[in-house]
Amino acid sequence: MKGGSIELGEVSKNASTNKGVKRGLSIMDFILRIIAGVATLASAVAMGTTDERLPFATSFVQFRAEYDDLPSFVFFVLANSIVCGYLALSLILSILHIVRSTAVKSRILLIVLDMVMMGLLAAAASAAASIVYIAHYGNTQANWFPICQQYNSFCERISGSLIGSYIAVALFIIIILLSQSAISRN
Repeated sequence: MKGGSIELGEVSKNASTNKGVKRGLSIMDFILRIIAGVATLASAVAMGTTDERLPFATSFVQFRAEYDDLPSFVFFVLANSIVCGYLALSLILSILHIVRSTAVKSRILLIVLDMVMMGLLAAAASAAASIVYIAHYGNTQANWFPICQQYNSFCERISGSLIGSYIAVALFIIIILLSQSAISRN
């Protein structure tokens, strides 16, 4: 038979290869979602448990630095917690995509929700990063002095939690690109 027609019961090699590629993309999506979930959970826990106290002249007078002293850090913890919960719930659809690699509507839904969550996470990380910058370097024009010389542990933990959050943002970009690639293969 000429012209590339397929006999009954015969599967084209392109269709099976395409299905295998989509399954591979779905497995990669699942793994990246787990890693991003761990990164957001670690960021939320690291920021949420940040607390340092410095004694002043006596043990009765102490200066403290906690994450909930600044609304940007509270927003950061809440946003990371929301995104972590979303990633945990989205694993169900990711498993569905591994089993049924032809599902398109659920992939489109995940892309839209992934972009919303990535925006939320990027906004929270950016807001917290501005406060971390002020904590490290201060602002002489506003007479805000850097506090990281006194509160070393506090600054190390909040800086570390930002790294985890930005890693999750980068993983979201990769997840979105993988999902778009899987949709384009239909």
